[in-house]
Amino acid sequence: MARIPKETVDQIIHHADIVEVVGDFVSLKKKGQNMWACCPFHHEKSPSFSVAPAKGLYKCFGCGKAGGVVQFIMDIEGTSYVEALKYLAKKYGIDVQEEEKTPEQQLAQNEKDSQFIVSNWAKDHYHHLLEHDDEGQSVGWSYLRQRGLNQTTIATFELGYSLDQWDDLIKAAEKAGYERKYLEKTGLIVVKEDDNGQDTGRRYDRFRGRVMFPIHNVSGRVIGFGARTLKPHDKTAKYLNSPESEIYHKSDVLYGLYQARQAVRSEEQCYLVEGYLDVLSLHQGGVKNVVSTSGTSLTDGQIRLVKRYTDNVTVLYDGDAAGIRASLRGIDMLLEGGLNVRVVLFPDGDDPDSYIRKVGDQRFKDYLETASQDFIQFKTELVSREAAHDPVKKAEAIREVLQSIAKVPDPIKRQVFLQQTSQTFGIDEQVIISEYNKLARQTTPKTSSGGSFNGGTTSTGGSGTGFQPGANNQKPPTKTQLSPEEEAEALMYGASPEDLAGSGGTATEEQDLEPVPDVLERCEREVIRLLLLYSAQPLAPEVSVAQYLLEQLDDTTFKTGIYADMLHLCREELNQGRWPEVRTLIQHGRADIRSVVAELATEKYELSPNWTTHQIYVPRELDVLQPACDNAILRLNKVNVERELAVRLEALRNPTDEAEMLENLQTIHLLKQMDNQLAGMLGTVIPRLSL
Repeated sequence: MARIPKETVDQIIHHADIVEVVGDFVSLKKKGQNMWACCPFHHEKSPSFSVAPAKGLYKCFGCGKAGGVVQFIMDIEGTSYVEALKYLAKKYGIDVQEEEKTPEQQLAQNEKDSQFIVSNWAKDHYHHLLEHDDEGQSVGWSYLRQRGLNQTTIATFELGYSLDQWDDLIKAAEKAGYERKYLEKTGLIVVKEDDNGQDTGRRYDRFRGRVMFPIHNVSGRVIGFGARTLKPHDKTAKYLNSPESEIYHKSDVLYGLYQARQAVRSEEQCYLVEGYLDVLSLHQGGVKNVVSTSGTSLTDGQIRLVKRYTDNVTVLYDGDAAGIRASLRGIDMLLEGGLNVRVVLFPDGDDPDSYIRKVGDQRFKDYLETASQDFIQFKTELVSREAAHDPVKKAEAIREVLQSIAKVPDPIKRQVFLQQTSQTFGIDEQVIISEYNKLARQTTPKTSSGGSFNGGTTSTGGSGTGFQPGANNQKPPTKTQLSPEEEAEALMYGASPEDLAGSGGTATEEQDLEPVPDVLERCEREVIRLLLLYSAQPLAPEVSVAQYLLEQLDDTTFKTGIYADMLHLCREELNQGRWPEVRTLIQHGRADIRSVVAELATEKYELSPNWTTHQIYVPRELDVLQPACDNAILRLNKVNVERELAVRLEALRNPTDEAEMLENLQTIHLLKQMDNQLAGMLGTVIPRLSL
């Protein structure tokens, strides 16, 4: 398998800015020294995803995902280490020279990467046919031109054409050296089965005689295709999409987001449409921040995708009343996802594509501004018109609007919407609030974020929750939680596990007590932490933290595997004239090392600048590095002495001969002296030793 040279890897990592790379996928906001966003790896409404530019790493304090710039691409794209490096190399214009590989070797790297590779090849094949094949020119290109698309738009979205043949793609793939199984896995070719579901051995192209719309993920990799038939009397579906695969999950994809993501972030607005051509026409007309669900119902995954880039969504509807009704549930989901939702309704008979071609780019943009209205207001007016003067329908319409309001997480917005609903329907506001509270109590935990209203104020009520008058609301006593460092220190200085288990509360048989952390592991971890965070910091003239610690540890062997490996890496880095820093080791090829580096280098909280403002001096670890390094070494040495002392004491229980017993006694005497000396240097009492 081909390898990327070490020099190229170093160049890629040197140029890759983690803020730029992560910013392609989420909208980062500065807070303190770090950047923050809602995590792209799990659903959350409050930002717990942090990027530390100075250290070149990211960390989510919610789900625990962490690493450097290469690891981020691996996590977000589900790619291998090598493919992540190639992605970054392409982004920063770095040429990656690899030894020549056959298509089979390339596909063999792993199944998922192989599907990406063959999908990209198919995209290039279809695009080539559109531009250079006679059928592609006369049929495919003519259709796109007829729809008003120019060459720039066609190239930007990499549109293509599939020949009206049963096996054009199969033949072209085999000629290029690609295996059929990957064409099958991505759905590019169809496996023909008999009436009993048995494979007949026959294969044929899924897409034939269609304009091809490649579907990209947010990093620009082709994961599937949409295709429109151009046959006037075709009995098959007008639009045909790739089936689900390892790389294509339609519920987690929005067409056009790759091309729109920068505009969505900068405009702080996302326009949501239904079709491929809506996206293409609007993008060409200057509305770059537009994406499409591609005719599918809106999903939670798609909503989370939008929320990575903005909190504001405007849904563009055509004038079809039935279509609007069918889409209302999806907009309720947008509200529930914490998005601010507006609606633009086009005149009857028009959709976004036809309307922009009818009125032109500027008038279309003006229309978006003037016709946009808040969704709750839009829905309220829509259902109130439908209800007309029918009291029963009016009551149902009010409940329908209240169900949407209940999806809104913000209590202030909910109250405003309730007031608007009261005014629109001409119903007393207290009646509206009372009915809303009934609905709020009936909602499931997932959708009950709204709580209930009481005369314009909110409560977190719901039956059986909250503070109940007269009830026993006192919380049971809990065990005091010591920090890992405090536990390690307490154990080191003579406390027993039983002492720690019982501190600060009453332990019962039902409690699941945390296992006591290994003290030696904690001490080794602390030395590695100081090495990573402060390696280049000077302790004395021409003596850095890394040099000092590694010299002190020259005769010490770490017992914890991962920390032993990291200590060896730190020595190697220093021997090669580089500081063993976070920015370097966070890019290591081993996932466990990247994980430990990220864990040691990230902090959830930062010191508030208000301390400095009020002239309150809080000492930093950077100001006390010498004692911090000395204490870390002394504690590590003391634990090692104690461990050896315990081994020797145990050996006294069953001596094999008198000579061995005498040797152990002499060693124990020396070890106790060393232990007492270390305890004195640390300023601690002599710990208890259990025989």
